[in-house]
Amino acid sequence: MKDIEIILENKAGTLALMGETLGKNKISLEGGGVFDNGAKSIAHFLVEEAEEAREVLAQVGIEVVEINDVIIQKLRQDVPGQLGAFCRALADAGVNILVQYSDHANQLIIVPDDFESAQQVSQDWMKTWWNS
Repeated sequence: MKDIEIILENKAGTLALMGETLGKNKISLEGGGVFDNGAKSIAHFLVEEAEEAREVLAQVGIEVVEINDVIIQKLRQDVPGQLGAFCRALADAGVNILVQYSDHANQLIIVPDDFESAQQVSQDWMKTWWNS
């Protein structure tokens, strides 16, 4: 899975066009969101076929500005404070979180500035919280 970062015109129908275009091309959105930023909106979506999404969206005038590696992290919903603890572990490893959202399976999606370090934190987290 990859995160695609998209700049959308902030006007009625733009998100519909994006969703319709991806749907017609059998590209499923697995999570994400859109955030108002004035005349433009910034969108981040989780997809399996990132390069294909970039190509088909370009054909309708929608720009994918970046394709990002992601950390997909399952947090324990029965333990309060998991988000804070996981984010603290990333911060303690010197990892900055650039984007955070959830997928359709209630997993945490993180776009980090240092993927390799974040991946190690995630692996250690799984051993600590799920194998104990």
